[in-house]
Amino acid sequence: MRQELHPKGWNEIKTNDSWAIFKIMGEFVSGFEKMSKIGPCVTIFGSARTKPTDTYYLLAEKIAKRIVESGYGVITGGGPGIMEAGNKGAHLGGGTSVGLNIELPFEQHDNPYIDSDKSLDFDYFFVRKVMFVKYSQGFVVMPGGFGTLDELFEAITLIQTHKIEKFPIILVGTEFWKGLFEWIKKTLLNEFGNISEKDLDLIHVVDTENEVIGILDAFYKESDFSPNF
Repeated sequence: MRQELHPKGWNEIKTNDSWAIFKIMGEFVSGFEKMSKIGPCVTIFGSARTKPTDTYYLLAEKIAKRIVESGYGVITGGGPGIMEAGNKGAHLGGGTSVGLNIELPFEQHDNPYIDSDKSLDFDYFFVRKVMFVKYSQGFVVMPGGFGTLDELFEAITLIQTHKIEKFPIILVGTEFWKGLFEWIKKTLLNEFGNISEKDLDLIHVVDTENEVIGILDAFYKESDFSPNF
């Protein structure tokens, strides 16, 4: 017969929380030390479920290759799907290929295209997200699920509220993103007035690798490379 789990008392919870602080600090310190040595990178986000034969997988691979050929490194979440495509393109292009992996109950495992000295593992989503935001010179956002949307909207919010410096946020795949973008304009902006029209200037929606590189190059003709906070 299965034993019932004993509910933790308040003192036990407080003790566990206190020790967790040291683990969280350790992840931040390790992440900052490794990421600060890597140089300017662009992060590619997207679904872990995208298959290698999928159009967007192949496009992400092309985009990543072009990104490293333009002098940037590539950061991904380190897993399969679009993340693997991003690391693969960077690897094939001979550039820096970084993976910020996280332990999950399904889907996530290291892909084989990450540079051996640039694979970082995290237990905490929020620590991992700080690394993405702090060390990315741009976000390229391919079709994805809730995790992709979470990372997208956090970056938009931090730029909108001036908590980090502005950097390019590029959504790839008009067919995939047009419904969301239209809802943002129609509902958030026009009907409810919950955002400003200038907030839409933070987002670019494109379909090709040439458009992605054009946006990155145009932005960094006028801006210096630096961590975002």
